[in-house]
Amino acid sequence: MRRPPPTFIHRPLPRPPGDPPTRETLEFSLPAVACCLMLSLLFFALSCSKKPDVPGQKKIAGIVFQEDQFFRLVLFGMREAAAKGGAELLEANSAGRPDREIQLINTYIASGVDAIVVSPLSARASMSALERAKQKGIIIVTYNTNVEGDTPSSYVESDQRDLGRATGVVAGEYITKHLGGKARVALLAFQAQAPEQSMMRVNGFKEEMARIPGVTIVAEQDAWLAEQAVKKAGDMLTAHPDLDIIWAANEGGTVGAVMAVKNSGRAGKVAVFGTDTGEQIADFLLAEDGILQAVTGQRPFEIGSMAVDFAFKALRGEKVQKTVSLPGLLLSRLNPDGVRAFKNRLKELNK
Repeated sequence: MRRPPPTFIHRPLPRPPGDPPTRETLEFSLPAVACCLMLSLLFFALSCSKKPDVPGQKKIAGIVFQEDQFFRLVLFGMREAAAKGGAELLEANSAGRPDREIQLINTYIASGVDAIVVSPLSARASMSALERAKQKGIIIVTYNTNVEGDTPSSYVESDQRDLGRATGVVAGEYITKHLGGKARVALLAFQAQAPEQSMMRVNGFKEEMARIPGVTIVAEQDAWLAEQAVKKAGDMLTAHPDLDIIWAANEGGTVGAVMAVKNSGRAGKVAVFGTDTGEQIADFLLAEDGILQAVTGQRPFEIGSMAVDFAFKALRGEKVQKTVSLPGLLLSRLNPDGVRAFKNRLKELNK
């Protein structure tokens, strides 16, 4: 079998510095230059073919202030409504920082968005930036939390006081049925993060506890993230060995309270009630340890979708409701089928 003849690769000898280029060097350089020119022209053509803005397409900024299950579902609702309305949704997270919130709003004012849909960090401190946006002709829709004054065209909410009260009703029934109407209760709030919202939920829960003469609130702490709440709830369990119930005002606090009770080995002795929902919360309600009894959650997907829909209506000059309060969603250990249906809905939304 014959072997193919050897292939010789011709390489020009290196030139001393300062020597003029030879014909041979030029022959080898020109193809490379041509190739570079072709690539440059290709990239230029691609950059020029970038999809232009759709004429008449609205731009809506959707701002959340935290990365959790609630706000993820809010964004899912916003995305669906924006897509149906043919708008571009610009998503942002203020991360619980007032300065970041102001920066985002100023950026959207400068870029000329048509509407801002936002959960403000403060009823007063957030007002001035949003008012500047309104004066520039930008539609403002708030959700979850609101600002003072008439700046927003509409406000979509869950009744925060009622969320706390609804959980308090279920906790009261538990106290009456299982504890003979007497209980020592500890609370976890998120006052430092969102004071107005936290206070409304806490006051709603306390109103229901006040209806039961045998209930004593023995501790109140601030912890809205799970890792914070594990420690704070653990400290309360240590300080009050006769504690019967922990109620948490939000998702992170609820998760932390459940973990603290589990870590302390007091499952079956201390019950947890909470506010807000999520997949982990649902799993706790279905767990056999019996720690988490019930939560009352908001309807974040519907809140996000409705807020964007109201922005569209305001942009069309239609009359919109000034305030819309959506009912809460009760998830209870006593209704496992309802909890499973909630989990299935979450999976559908997360696809």
